[in-house]
Amino acid sequence: MTEPLLVDRTDAVVTLTLNRPKAMNALDLALKEALRDVLAELETDKSCRAVVLAGAGGSFSAGQDLREHVATLDSPDSGDRLSTVRAHYNPIAARLANLPKPVVAAVRGMAAGAGASLAFLADFRIGGPSTSFLMAFAKVGLAADTGASWTLPRLVGHAKAVELLMLAEPVRAEEAHRLGLLTRLLDDDEQVLPAAQELATRLAAGPTVAYGAIKRQLSIADAGTLADALAAEAQAQTICGATADHQAATRAFVAKQRPVFEGR
Repeated sequence: MTEPLLVDRTDAVVTLTLNRPKAMNALDLALKEALRDVLAELETDKSCRAVVLAGAGGSFSAGQDLREHVATLDSPDSGDRLSTVRAHYNPIAARLANLPKPVVAAVRGMAAGAGASLAFLADFRIGGPSTSFLMAFAKVGLAADTGASWTLPRLVGHAKAVELLMLAEPVRAEEAHRLGLLTRLLDDDEQVLPAAQELATRLAAGPTVAYGAIKRQLSIADAGTLADALAAEAQAQTICGATADHQAATRAFVAKQRPVFEGR
């Protein structure tokens, strides 16, 4: 049986590949459970210092597997037909957003619905000529999920988020880059994954604790007041200031040497 999620470890970088290429990496139950559970493991895995999220084949992810969802809708005992949001999508979104290490999405081809939402939860998104995003929820009579109502306004602003979610029109690569949905746009689709892994390798060699603190700071500051941001900064600097990385890097700076970060 083919694994729905491939996990590859290269030094301190873990690449997670959504592995249902014949279904455009649509998110069925097995894939959602695997992604949720692996992300939970990576939260406390100190050997992992950066994560790459990719899709097998020519697509990133078409989002929810609608064939599987139709079966749920037709089941007389289905109860909450969207229970997957609480059971799978919410935990996945929370873990990706709060993962205390950088996440890079290698977005080849289409990223639609929850698939696009997954990409938006990454800290960096690398795309190529075939990359496109489609907030497809309204096309099937649904609102946003997997954190899109939180990430989209932060990436493109409130008005543009309303447009993308309500009109549900595709956003091609160049427009996605202009809007900030893509961090970097390459000329060659074949280079998307290598570029994402190269960036993740660079990040994995950096101050992991500080990166995690930066993510927490920005999350708090986005929704909070100046006082909230200042309190978060003070807490973060207390934590980072006690790390071996900070102490070694400060001494290296004074000695005009290049610092070596160990992620602790």
